[in-house]
Amino acid sequence: MTQTAPITQDVMTLPRKLPDGPINLVGLTREGLRAALIAAGTPDRQAKMRVNQIWQWLYQWGVRDFDAMTNLAKGYRAELAERFVIEIPEVVNKQVSADGTRKYLVRIAGGHEVEVVYIPETDRGTLCISSQVGCTLTCSFCHTGTQKLVRNLTAGEIIGQVMLARDDLNEWPRPGEGAGERPRLISNIVLMGMGEPLYNFDNVRDAMKIAMDGEGISLSRRRITLSTSGVVPEIARAAEEIGCLLAVSFHATTDEVRDRLVPINKRWNIATLLNALRDYPRLSNSERITFEYVMLKDVNDSDEDARRLVRLIAGIPAKINLIPFNEWPGSPYTRSDWARIERFADIIYKAGYASPIRTPRGEDIMAACGQLKSATERARKSRAQIEAETGL
Repeated sequence: MTQTAPITQDVMTLPRKLPDGPINLVGLTREGLRAALIAAGTPDRQAKMRVNQIWQWLYQWGVRDFDAMTNLAKGYRAELAERFVIEIPEVVNKQVSADGTRKYLVRIAGGHEVEVVYIPETDRGTLCISSQVGCTLTCSFCHTGTQKLVRNLTAGEIIGQVMLARDDLNEWPRPGEGAGERPRLISNIVLMGMGEPLYNFDNVRDAMKIAMDGEGISLSRRRITLSTSGVVPEIARAAEEIGCLLAVSFHATTDEVRDRLVPINKRWNIATLLNALRDYPRLSNSERITFEYVMLKDVNDSDEDARRLVRLIAGIPAKINLIPFNEWPGSPYTRSDWARIERFADIIYKAGYASPIRTPRGEDIMAACGQLKSATERARKSRAQIEAETGL
């Protein structure tokens, strides 16, 4: 019998263990950490307690030195240091926008780089993290989409982005401090950086389980949003195994236009995607789905597009985020006029849907939505090349 190929992108992630080398504890689930400790000689009857202790040091207090784990015996700490490491991605460069947005260029194993963005707001702080080096989806309006996919990130490299941002923001409580004694600067995580999260499902799931664990970073699943371009077979699985909020990169109201903007639509078209989305709020116990819609002048911003969008999502609890296009060098599109965006939003609002217009953040440091592209993987294409590929 012919086996069906898995949906998860066939791209190797680097193993957590180098040949005959130490294992990185960052990114291991509780079950994985327990198994690793037992394999290294921790008695089975002590393993659960040791997992709890190490977990707290790693993810509640951000400690990276085994010697600082003072509720472990000195000899046991030495054994851990011989067999394990605690490593997170390296910050190569940090840029701070005039509006306070921070963009981190982060180096991972193999010398590859990804970008991470922190967006401070009056009522929250949002960290936008990446799940892949590059992207396979080639969405024609997205700068990241012009960079070829290199590989998936490991769970450690994904949760490590949260940890390095907490380092930079000095957000970790000190041992002995309660979780609420230090300001919570990262209150939300969005998987909207480089890559398609549902093409790296297992690593994204494990990293988000760590982020949501109540004895560590402790973010509610309602504070985590996963953005997908529409990997339909994995949507129900995301509801059941992660349960976070879902955002969908929608961006068009006809298959003809979406095929150009979001080429994955050629595999799972609008009707197929919407059918999968109708069950997500029930399966994940989420209130609604966010539809992301980038505003491209004379491409997808007409009154008829707005009315068609309302008809398409009828019956789905939803919010529509309207995103003024963030231009990048060589992009074949321009941003819709502000009056046109407001008219589009008004049509949606009057139909009964929240339709906030996202305020562009970090444009001066190329940190806005759709602008992320790491320096070392940058293979610039001319406007003519991009237009030829997208049929514009």
